[in-house]
Amino acid sequence: MKETGSFIARAAWCVAGMLMPVFASSQPSERDEHASSESAAESQRESPWVVAPKFSSDPKVGTSLGFLAGYLFKLDPESTSSMAGAMASYSNTDSVIGTAFLRTYWDEDSKRFTAALGGGRIKNDYSDFLGSGLPASTTDEMKVAYARYLQEVGSNWFIGGQGVYTNYLAVGDDFRTDEVLKALGLTGIDSGALGVVLMYDDRNNQNAPTAGKLFNLNNFAYREALGGDENFDTLNLEFKHYVTHAEGAVFAYHVSGRWTHDAPSSGYSSVNLRGYTRGQYLAPHSLAVEVEERLHIRGRFGLNLFAGVACLYGDGDECDERDSLYPSVGLGGEYVIKPSEQMVITVDYAKGEGENSGFYVRFGQAF
Repeated sequence: MKETGSFIARAAWCVAGMLMPVFASSQPSERDEHASSESAAESQRESPWVVAPKFSSDPKVGTSLGFLAGYLFKLDPESTSSMAGAMASYSNTDSVIGTAFLRTYWDEDSKRFTAALGGGRIKNDYSDFLGSGLPASTTDEMKVAYARYLQEVGSNWFIGGQGVYTNYLAVGDDFRTDEVLKALGLTGIDSGALGVVLMYDDRNNQNAPTAGKLFNLNNFAYREALGGDENFDTLNLEFKHYVTHAEGAVFAYHVSGRWTHDAPSSGYSSVNLRGYTRGQYLAPHSLAVEVEERLHIRGRFGLNLFAGVACLYGDGDECDERDSLYPSVGLGGEYVIKPSEQMVITVDYAKGEGENSGFYVRFGQAF
């Protein structure tokens, strides 16, 4: 595995970071007996607007503060609520990221379309640059566009396509750092890709599920013909399962994997767990398992306990080696901000290995 600094592969991982809290759908079902106590009259009085804070603090890349603002609407009465909106964040390292997004559901939820367009400037200060023991600063410019369409082809089974384009440039803020980046080939990448998606989804509510499963298998074929600098492939797999027990508590677990073929370092896989900075540790392939116990406390409030472990392997590294494993544990809470849609704000603190840790305030669940 490689510790290459958070600038590498930031474009790909920012796509995931931007989209995960946005593209959760909100299927109209009861979360549990506590949530269902919300009256129909109160639901009708709820504003179609959603505004939520975004906050993260990480010793590797600093502290960022932002917001998500979205407008809910329905394309037909039997479909899940669609949303259009924007997200933005600013960090104490003078980094700025912004995204406009759209998620839509129609034809009784049998069709789904999501899209996002974003960009930003990411500045990082390193006390130990690439393990050299020397301080360094980098500035990364990023632009990204993403779209996915899904069509239901059977009971809870979906097939579709997706595309992504990223333009990512990393430069050192001093001559020495810039020369190191050039020598390592970490100066950024243009990448365009298309892929197919196979999904099974019977979750009762995708914002805060209490039952059901999600299986998602998809790929991206990055090609020079699509505007990229490299030809390579990625395969992505995730499985999520939610089980209700003990007076509204929910046990959830999440298994994910990402595999690459002929990918440059900028297309490698990363640790995707709370407590770690995406893009800091890289290897050709990744596997991760995360479990979470979600306890209802009172009214709209809940408590979450979680733990997980990720493995980065390839280039001679295997998952049975201690240096390839990245554990994480933490606790957090949640608050239901829109009961009719079961939309939540979560607050998490996660501790990873060594100095890795993170504090997060986000719209939606972690998974």
